[in-house]
Amino acid sequence: MAFVHGKSTDFRIDNSGGTLTDISAYCDSVDFPQTVETAETTVFGNANKTYIVGLKDTTVSFSGKWDSTLDGVLAPILGQAATVTIQYGPAGTTTGNVKYTAEAILTSYQTTGAVGDVVTFSAEAQVTGVVTRGTY
Repeated sequence: MAFVHGKSTDFRIDNSGGTLTDISAYCDSVDFPQTVETAETTVFGNANKTYIVGLKDTTVSFSGKWDSTLDGVLAPILGQAATVTIQYGPAGTTTGNVKYTAEAILTSYQTTGAVGDVVTFSAEAQVTGVVTRGTY
């Protein structure tokens, strides 16, 4: 098993023109949880709870250092009706590395500035539909 360092992470999102744009240079964190709902099926007489598999869900959170170029990508797509493509490569873009691709809606985009510190941003996107696992 080969472990990878997070410094090689690749993260891309469509701009308002629908072009997949590499914003890795602005990001320092990507959280890509994939969850599955469960429905309880326990009935009288069971000694333990039982469940069945429900729907999958993914909400992608990403953050980093703010820049006007990054703002030009994220601000126009916040809340737009058309979905945007998100592509996430936790090990980087070397041929054969895993990447996840999905359609999503950008649901939040926040900038934060403080005296004595760099301006940062955080954003969140709700995946709609299937997350595809492939390779570069």
